[in-house]
This record gives sequence, C-alpha cells and structure tokens, in this order.
Amino acid sequence: MAFSQDSPLLTVTTGPAPDAAGEDMTLLFLDRTTGASLGPAPGNAVMEFLLQLHTDMFPGLPGMLFLGAMAILLVVALISGVVLYAPFMRKLPFGTVRKGRNKRLRRLDQHNFLGIVALAWMLVIALTGAINAFADPLTENWRDGEIARMTDAYARTPALPPADYGSIDQAMSAAQQAIPGQSPQFIGFPGGAWSSGHHYAIFFQGDRPVTQHLLTPALVDAATGELTDARTMPVINQALMMSKPLHFGDYGGLPLKLIWAALTLATIWVLWTGIMLWLRRKPGEVERRIEEIRSGAAARASS
Repeated sequence: MAFSQDSPLLTVTTGPAPDAAGEDMTLLFLDRTTGASLGPAPGNAVMEFLLQLHTDMFPGLPGMLFLGAMAILLVVALISGVVLYAPFMRKLPFGTVRKGRNKRLRRLDQHNFLGIVALAWMLVIALTGAINAFADPLTENWRDGEIARMTDAYARTPALPPADYGSIDQAMSAAQQAIPGQSPQFIGFPGGAWSSGHHYAIFFQGDRPVTQHLLTPALVDAATGELTDARTMPVINQALMMSKPLHFGDYGGLPLKLIWAALTLATIWVLWTGIMLWLRRKPGEVERRIEEIRSGAAARASS
C-alpha cells in the first residue's frame, strides 16, 4: 500500500500470497478521499521498454553492473577531456569557435565548448548512474539485513496468520509517534518482501524536496499495534535514494526535466562529435594535438 504525496491517490498491491512474484501481483488505484476504486494501473509499453533498457538493458543485475562500468568510464573520459582541454584553451578566449578555418577544427571547438559547458551535469549523471548500478544489491542488503535485525526477537516465531492482523490505523498511529514530522510513503504487510512475518513495515519519507526520497522504516507488531523498532537508512542507502531522482531529474518537476532533456541532447552531440573526430583523424593528427597542448601549457607557464 503506497501513498501519493501530490494527490489523494492510493495504490494497493494484491496477490495470491504476500511473497508472490512481481508478475503475479496486481496494482490497483484508489481515491483516498472517497475510497472509490480507480481500476488497475495504466500501462505504457513504450515507456516501460525504454526505462528497462536504460536501467539494465534487460539482463537484470549483470546489465546494471555493465552500465555502471560504462558510467565510471564516462567519468574517466570527462576528467581526461578536461585535462586535455585546459592547457590548449589557455591560448584562446573561452567559448571560441574558429569558423574561418576547416570543418574539422570548427567541430573540435564545438565539441570542446559544449563539453565544458555541460561538464558538471555530465559528471553528476555519470556518478549517480554508477551509484544506481548497485541499487539492487544495496537495497536487498539493507532490506534483508537491517529489517531482519530489527525483528530478531521474532525470528523463531511462526508467521502471523492474516486473521490475526490488527488495525492498520493503530499501527500507523504508533509509527507516527515514533517518527514525527514525516509522511507515510508505503506500508509493507506481514510476510511481504519489505516486512517480516509479524509486522506492518511503515516507511516514512521527509517533507522537503531533498529529503522526500529518504525512507525511514518503522516496524509495528501487526497483532498488538505496538512499535517494535524504527531506524534511519544507512548512509550508503541514503546516497542511493537521493541519487536516483537527481539522475532522472525528479527534483524540480517539468522545468528541471526540460533542462535535463536539453543537456542530454548536448551530451549526445558531444559524444557524436567526439566519435567523428576520432574516426576521421588524419595521420599525425594525434601528434599535432599533443604539440598544441604542450604549447598551450608552455605559454601558460611563461606568462
């Protein structure tokens, strides 16, 4: 059961068993103000395909780790690009595009200019992408480790049958007293992947844009409605939760997404021009480029 912070929307996931596989679950929408069912979640095959392609290219964890490695290589490429760009551009004003000379030189200047303008953004995207590549192992380690430690006292106790579940309202009240000033994000029911066999796992989120993606779980005994434990996320998981919306531009609504889209197009141009410059290089071009960099560094040292 999940709560929307921007609307009265409530999502409820149902299935044949609490630990059923994802494909056997059904996601339903309800209106919290009226209790009316809004039907199953709408699907968008194209967007789901693109998201899966961007997340793991369909192989799952191996695909995520591969993309993480590519993100790390992108960081290396960006840093090396700055190292090469800085001494060379000391001879020219910032943003110079030499239009009066050959096409290759103009393309090189455009590549350098757009690359340095979008550098900070590309570094953020690459670094957050590398962090996100480890999302599944980090999340599973936190879920299976931290939550298990929070319920050690129930480890050898049989799972609570659904007929013995207590009031969710009472459980929510106990959790809110332990974690004041935060909003409930979702509730994991006993036996599910995000809870134990005896607890409602109520996850709270911060009330500010920066903290609304950080989750704090409170485990409440489903039979008695009494709080068992509540703990903040480890630092590494906090970094993961904050990096995802930053990577996808989810902090500032549509305006930020439009900026992200424009910077993405600029990055595609930088990558494309870099590939074209490399493929169409002439004999001795690399040596001349190195000499230009050396002369730029020498000019800087003598000034």
